[in-house]
Amino acid sequence: MISTSLTILAIESSCDETAAAVIQEGKIISNVVSSQPIHHTYGGVVPELAARAHQANIVPVVTEALAAAAINKTALHAIGFTQGPGLLGALLIGNCFAKALAFSLDIPLIAVHHMRAHILANFIDPPVPSFPFVCLTVSGGHTQLVWVKDYLTMEVLGETQDDAVGEAFDKIAKLMGMGYPGGHLIDHYAKKGNPHAFVFPITHMPQLNFSFSGIKTAFALFIQKKSAAFVETHLADICASIQAALVRMLLDKLVEAVQQTNTGVVALAGGVAANSYLQQQLKILASQYNWEIFIPATPYCTDNAAMVAITAYHQYQIRSFAPLSTPSLPRMPF
Repeated sequence: MISTSLTILAIESSCDETAAAVIQEGKIISNVVSSQPIHHTYGGVVPELAARAHQANIVPVVTEALAAAAINKTALHAIGFTQGPGLLGALLIGNCFAKALAFSLDIPLIAVHHMRAHILANFIDPPVPSFPFVCLTVSGGHTQLVWVKDYLTMEVLGETQDDAVGEAFDKIAKLMGMGYPGGHLIDHYAKKGNPHAFVFPITHMPQLNFSFSGIKTAFALFIQKKSAAFVETHLADICASIQAALVRMLLDKLVEAVQQTNTGVVALAGGVAANSYLQQQLKILASQYNWEIFIPATPYCTDNAAMVAITAYHQYQIRSFAPLSTPSLPRMPF
């Protein structure tokens, strides 16, 4: 018998995390994530290996999410899944599984935009932002400033014209011989370093756009001129300095966006939102400009299915359902 409480299963498989979550009447009641450590060996995500791992993980992850929620699949009212953007092979695994399950249960399918889901992660736990607000969305694949008018109406104000800031963090870490993913390692070592020890060039883009290819090149040239012993000795200072430069590039544009939109409500989203220095500097700006700021809990910053679930929940309210012919879109427009 179908439960009267709106219950949705959500699936996330855009990159290298296989995740499933259950949401009931707007509240997350289970959230399971399975990572893929195999990519550490290669210093980055290998798309084919990611797709194979998703194929192996998706049934156990969904089963665990349903069990943790104490929900039988027959109690579900809809299935949400990440349609894009992301890696095509990885997206297809979640897409096909969601379609098959929705078809077998004769319930609606809800296609979710990955970046919209990251932004709506701010609504999983209270306190939550009021509309409208500016969201700085920062991850391994995206860097955007988004004007969020309501749950499903959003406008990109500016974005990176080349690399994402998360990709820059990981590439810079790789140049220093760190593991993958390297962004959190830079954050870790930077806590003991001096952010003013070394100076790296800041790229100033027109409007509210970003560019991180130049600072990556500058850092590569910097490292080429230093010995391994120098890098090891000054690792904390190097990490702190390059991190400070990257965060400054983000927050300079955020200040512009807030001024242009005349809002006082600001949110972070995406994996890089978990960066402690970014959060620290944002809090300083919030105090300076009297902003109200919102940052999702760390498990909801990185890729997860809870953010897909909360987005699917709001799409369900307006009956934004997808046909079984819905394709995966690796370059899905916002």
